[in-house]
Amino acid sequence: MRAINLLALTLCLQIGPLRSQVLAPAEITDESARGLQQKYFFDLKIVANNVNSHRFPYHFYFSRVLDLSERQQQSNDQRSIQFDHFQGKLILKVTGNYFASYSAESMDREQRARQTFSDVMMPILRAAVMQFHEADVPDAYALEVSHHVRKSVLGVLTEGAENVVLVLPRQSANDVVAAGDVAHQNAALLKAAAFVDGKPLTFWPAEDPGVATNHESLVAVPPQPIPPPSVPSPPPVRDVPLGGGNLTLEKLQEHYRHDLDRMVRELDAQAHFVTYAAPAFIEFHRGRYLQLSVVATLLGQWGGSQYQLAALAFDEHIAHLIRPVLSYIKNGRDFDGVDFSATIRLGAGSGSESKLAVEYLFPLNELISYEGYDCTGQQLLDGSFILINGERVGLNLQAAESKLQ
Repeated sequence: MRAINLLALTLCLQIGPLRSQVLAPAEITDESARGLQQKYFFDLKIVANNVNSHRFPYHFYFSRVLDLSERQQQSNDQRSIQFDHFQGKLILKVTGNYFASYSAESMDREQRARQTFSDVMMPILRAAVMQFHEADVPDAYALEVSHHVRKSVLGVLTEGAENVVLVLPRQSANDVVAAGDVAHQNAALLKAAAFVDGKPLTFWPAEDPGVATNHESLVAVPPQPIPPPSVPSPPPVRDVPLGGGNLTLEKLQEHYRHDLDRMVRELDAQAHFVTYAAPAFIEFHRGRYLQLSVVATLLGQWGGSQYQLAALAFDEHIAHLIRPVLSYIKNGRDFDGVDFSATIRLGAGSGSESKLAVEYLFPLNELISYEGYDCTGQQLLDGSFILINGERVGLNLQAAESKLQ
């Protein structure tokens, strides 16, 4: 076994625990699916970690079983991400319970399904597609999510679960994630197979192109008679006038759309933006970040640990993008930072075709300080979030460089 150097050991101690939400390969009976589960196990853990970092309007849990109360869910098996087969297709399946409660009087079946797609399925689909876009699997993505519905039966208010299933062919899923507007997203969704409680459903475009939530029809409580959990559910995200600090992701996307389109056109030769993942605003650590997916190719015969390669990629690629990117969002005070989501590749001469996924999540105030030469690259990294293959680490540029020499 390769010896672990001191730098790698120090950084490993900084990595937090990752909740186990990926099914163990040994638990999968189908031989081909089990082999893929083993091969892509770490990629599946990255998907889980990226979904966990997303702030949903109401509590969401991965789950092996649908239709659980939140109290049951908290103690139930939450390993649900797995490869499987469906109608002769190899699928990547994600199952979970979403503890939003819709009013049947205010929202019909299609509206409820669309809202769960917007709030839950889309973030999951984005995380999965971004991780597997270059792999030759899966053939399709299958999402199973349960939410709750309140309705009156003979004058008595009842609440029960409603299960939404969405199966998207691989190309359609890529198109949904890469769609620059709601019209293209809806066109890709028309190719999906969707079901509510086993009955077919068509994801026709919503009347409101933003698929806006009627949050008055939602109640963030688990179904009766189970009492609410001790931790309160987060409040729904609400629209506020442009220029405030609590804009919805959709409002941010629309506000910066032209600047981001221009940035991609003018900086692509330098930044190497990933074509399948357009710049998008995401939620991370109770903040809103502009996520820019880029490819950083390290030329030459580079070796070393993943921490050393992440540090080198910052020096060679990411650091050179910060000031050009900031020039396109100079007035950005209504979001919290920029996420350079980098796929690091070792180029010709490296003797390796391995790839590394690194997220450099920089708070906006740290970026502005770096832009004005008021802090060093090391200080920028120290004040930011760095995730390697989905797990948080710290990087020491000088130590990493000395190990590479």
